[in-house]
Amino acid sequence: MRILQLCNKPPLPKIDGGCIAIHNISEGLLQAGQDLQIITVSTEKHPFLADAYTPEFLQTTKMDAVFVDTRVNIIDAFSALVTSDSYNVSRFFSTDFDRLLEEKLKSQPFDIVQLESLFMTPYISTIRRNSMAKIVLRSHNLEHIIWERLANSSGNQAKKLYLRHLASKLKTYEKRTINEVDGIAASSFEDTRRFTELKCRVPLITIPFGIDLKKYPAGNYQKKNQLQLFHIGAMNWGPNLEGINWFMDEIWNDLKELPVELHLAGREMPKSISKMADEKLKIYGDVADAISFMQQSDVMVVPLLSGSGMRVKIIEGMALGKIVITTTVGAEGIDCKNGVHLLIADSPDEFYKHVKSLAENPELCERISTNARKLVESKYDNKQIIHELTAFYEKLLIN
Repeated sequence: MRILQLCNKPPLPKIDGGCIAIHNISEGLLQAGQDLQIITVSTEKHPFLADAYTPEFLQTTKMDAVFVDTRVNIIDAFSALVTSDSYNVSRFFSTDFDRLLEEKLKSQPFDIVQLESLFMTPYISTIRRNSMAKIVLRSHNLEHIIWERLANSSGNQAKKLYLRHLASKLKTYEKRTINEVDGIAASSFEDTRRFTELKCRVPLITIPFGIDLKKYPAGNYQKKNQLQLFHIGAMNWGPNLEGINWFMDEIWNDLKELPVELHLAGREMPKSISKMADEKLKIYGDVADAISFMQQSDVMVVPLLSGSGMRVKIIEGMALGKIVITTTVGAEGIDCKNGVHLLIADSPDEFYKHVKSLAENPELCERISTNARKLVESKYDNKQIIHELTAFYEKLLIN
């Protein structure tokens, strides 16, 4: 098949879960022998860096990047408050990107145009005018769910009202747009259910994020004097920042009484957190190699209070044999069992009890570590996931 992948951010470098998800699906399609080409948005937050790719990848995918200024413009944001536009999405529309896309579509036929996230849907009309390709939305999450949850957890009343307004506009946009594509590949069964509730009439399939297991050597838990906790995630993504602030404010002070260390890594680490560093709290900011960073510690903490879809970093941690403690929101979309493959904690008290149990029970650590790896091997192998995705595409092309 000839597949054109439109990305809202470059696949590399892998600076957040979205990049990892996009790159893994790109690599998987190429390894499956598909004819893949890529056009990506490049932004100030996620710039296109040619040196991050192999010459072979750039040549094979004929990769093009267009800079789009997605920074929030106060005037445009205010205007969107009184119009039907979803400013969150419209920021990603660029006439330069649109022109390049039109040229690409006119120059050759494609079977599938794969939209990475809702943010690439403003280009649907251009695709329809210039191609007979089937359009598939690769949904990383339902955007309005993220903003609804951020609103619900906000203690500032004015901010809560504003976030609810954004969520409402996003929900209206999503409800309208999901039936303008030819198919949707959702990242979790929970999101597939939500699409159905939004009256989705196009073919739906659940395609979770997959990883190349060869790049994630399974580590066996080794008992230490201190249990090493860690978190890695971009702090310029609202749900990550919200979760870590909650963890540091409500949980960490009590955990420090236990034989534990905490290692925090992520882009744009707030100064308010960095200044808390001491002998038990290590702050790294951005790290060059996320996998190497994760391999050095024992327990991944993912204290998400908002968000949607499936957390790629949790799958990576489980593949490495790490014990994961997360919230119900963090575990959402992962086909796991609490207490078997990971641990779920929705309150400070539950986090404390889980960490204390792990610190006192190496056998529990070993068991969850082993089960986590086995789960990823059985359900999140990228090769099998890509096979399911391409089978979905072939079925769309027949109908």
